[in-house]
Amino acid sequence: MSVLLLRHPPVALAWKGRCYGRSDMGWNREGWAIARRIARDLPPVDAVVHSGALRTRRLAAMVAQGTPVSEDARWLERDFGRWEGRSWDAIWRESGAAMDGMMTAPETYRPGGGETGRELADRVQAAWDALPARGTVLVIAHGGPIATLRALRDGQPLTRAVDFIPACGEVVSVQRYCQ
Repeated sequence: MSVLLLRHPPVALAWKGRCYGRSDMGWNREGWAIARRIARDLPPVDAVVHSGALRTRRLAAMVAQGTPVSEDARWLERDFGRWEGRSWDAIWRESGAAMDGMMTAPETYRPGGGETGRELADRVQAAWDALPARGTVLVIAHGGPIATLRALRDGQPLTRAVDFIPACGEVVSVQRYCQ
């Protein structure tokens, strides 16, 4: 079975430089263009799964074309707690280098009081395990969950997840072997 992991297109410009993990918003102009290109060029798939956020749900509707679509909130971006919607600059001014804990201490650090990297990893692993067992599945999700899953599948520690973040609109193909 093949799984295509697709990170949503770029978000609305009002969110540039802001923490928007669980916040819900649409795409910017470039995002719309990328979504149209993806819908045109994506190979056929047997199922589409999305996180439920507007920026993934909208793309799922564009690419589905009669393909079964399901929503799984376990593919949502990381919960950043009270950081949600704030500028990264403001978060830095408030927390300084402590925010580096997302990369240096992912097992225990709770950005903004939100979700640890371990909680994200466990959630995404459960979502991966729940994917349909046959065919090609398209998962439309977010940078954090995709990067975390890729690090796990590559046998890397969660501190390396940042190395696996795809660009907005990027598709990553992953093989899944079912028993």
